[in-house]
This record gives sequence, C-alpha cells and structure tokens, in this order.
Amino acid sequence: METIKPTKINVTNNEGKLTSAEQGKLWATYVGNTMSQCVLSYMLNHVDDEEIKKLLENAIGLSNEFVQTITEIYEQENYPIPRGFTKDDVNVGAPRLFADEFYPHYLKYVGKAGISLYAIAIPLVTRSDVRAFYTQCIDLTVKLMNQINEILIRKGLLTKPSYIPYPDRVDFIKEQSYLNGFFGDVRPLQALEITHLYDNIENNATSKAVLLGFSQITKTDQTRKYFLRGKEIAEKHYNIFSQLLQQEDLSAPPMLDPLVTTSTFAPFSDKLMMFHKLDMFAVRIRAYGNALSMSARLDVAEKFGRLLLEVGKYVEDGATILIDHGWMEQPPQAADRKDLASK
Repeated sequence: METIKPTKINVTNNEGKLTSAEQGKLWATYVGNTMSQCVLSYMLNHVDDEEIKKLLENAIGLSNEFVQTITEIYEQENYPIPRGFTKDDVNVGAPRLFADEFYPHYLKYVGKAGISLYAIAIPLVTRSDVRAFYTQCIDLTVKLMNQINEILIRKGLLTKPSYIPYPDRVDFIKEQSYLNGFFGDVRPLQALEITHLYDNIENNATSKAVLLGFSQITKTDQTRKYFLRGKEIAEKHYNIFSQLLQQEDLSAPPMLDPLVTTSTFAPFSDKLMMFHKLDMFAVRIRAYGNALSMSARLDVAEKFGRLLLEVGKYVEDGATILIDHGWMEQPPQAADRKDLASK
C-alpha cells in the first residue's frame, strides 16, 4: 500500500488577514485533527493486521500534517493556537477496545466528515495558501478513502450498495404519484434514495459501535447516560433506514457491535469522547439534510426530516454537557459591538 505523502504548503500572509470563513474552517480542522491524532495513536498501539496498520499510519500522517500546516499559519498571523486535544486526552497503553476489522470502518466514518468539512471550505476561502491547503486536504483524504475501500473490499468487510436494474430507456416522470409514500401507488426507491439510505445506515452502524465502546469506558454517569442514549438513537435510525431497503429486497450494511471488546478501561478522556460524538452527530445533521434534499418519495423525506430533529436535540444536549464541564472550546466569533459600545 502506497504511503500518502503531503507536499509542503507555502504559508504566506502577504494577502491580508484571515477572513471569518478561513478562521472558522481552520479552527474546526485543527481541533478535529488533534482529536484524530489521539484516537489514531491509540489504535496504532493495538493493531496486528499489517495492511490495516498501514492505513492507520497514513491517516495519522495526514492529521499530523494538517495540524502542522495550520500551526504555521497561526504563528505567522500571531493567532492564538487552539488547545484542541493533547496527550493528556489519551492513554495509548489502555487495553484494546476495538478489533482490527473495525478500524477501516472507523476511518471511513471520520473520513466522510473530513471530506465534507474540506469540500465546503474550498469555495469559501480566498487566501491562496489556505485554498492550497484545503485543496490538498481534499486530495489526500480522497486518496485515503480509496485505500480504505480497497481494504474493506479485499478483506470481505464491505457490503456494497445494492445492485438495481439498468433502465432500458430514458424516461420522464408523468404523474404526481411519483411522490407518494404513504398512500396510493408507492413506487420503488430510486437510486439516489437508496444511496443516501445506505450511507446513513453505514454511518449509524459505525456510530453505534463507537458509542457502545464509549459507554463501557466513560468515568461519569452523566456521560454514560448520554452515550447510551446516542447508541439507542443510532440503533433506531439504523433499523428505520434498513427496513426501507429490506422492504424492497435490497441489502443493508451490517451492525459492527461484535467488533467492540469487553474492555472497561478508558483510553480517552470524557472530554474527547463527548466532543467526538457531538462532532459526528453534528455531521449527521448535514448528511440527513443532504438525504432529505434527494428524497422525492414523501415517506422517505418525512423520516429524514423527523430524525434530523432528534439528532439536533441530541447535539444540543451534548453541547450543554460540554459547557457545564468547561470542555467546550470557543470558536472564533465576531466582535460584540453592543458590549464595546457600553464601555
């Protein structure tokens, strides 16, 4: 397997200060990748399969490079470097929590989130060094994602999205009944609906396994209850989406729970685990929104819209826990003009 090697970004501040979009995206990328450094360093300490180990090494190499480049930009700008996550948030010597076979699924899960973050940044950032950085982030993460899929396929760990018949001709929708989902003549799922159902089933299967592991190792009752609630949400959503596929004899990705060990010794801080799940459920809001926009059948659209609200409430409650414990780092924000005027 090829080692993914980033090229050096020429960091320069001769084009003016960082815009709000650049500050926000760089901050999110920095914090997210410091979390990944912690999680991947632990996984690398508990892996036997050489191909999967190489995947993890490529992944942590990207996180290290991304964090280093953003640090250089911050230093040139005399910008305060976020705290993010450090070695204090991980114990790489803690017992194994996941089987080797889980790691490619996990890397795919977080890689989707990374691609989403970086892709949205590219049209919004204007400084040439920041644009070059996010272009490279996309290119390198896509290379990693291709390696992940190759490993999943080669090792028989991937259930592919279902095959459907090729159309025999180009056609156009002629009746409003195409939108039916609850009553009347309900058509079969179309390809984009199947795609987004599959994607979100896959995400919920991986998320449930992570939450199962976190619920075993967390140190406080409050965070344990939060992770168990998240596990129930992930399982419920997995079942709802899977049923839609199974009703039409289409396959769904399997649960990954058996790939979680019985360890109860925490390798991660509660702060890291809470941020991890808050961040990934926040990404799920975007995934459900994308799925909703591509679902023409009313019953499918209704499910994504309804479940999106449930995910949003879970994220809000998680943010409250982070704030209560002093764990939520504040992103860059606009000046408080009212406060300035009152001084």
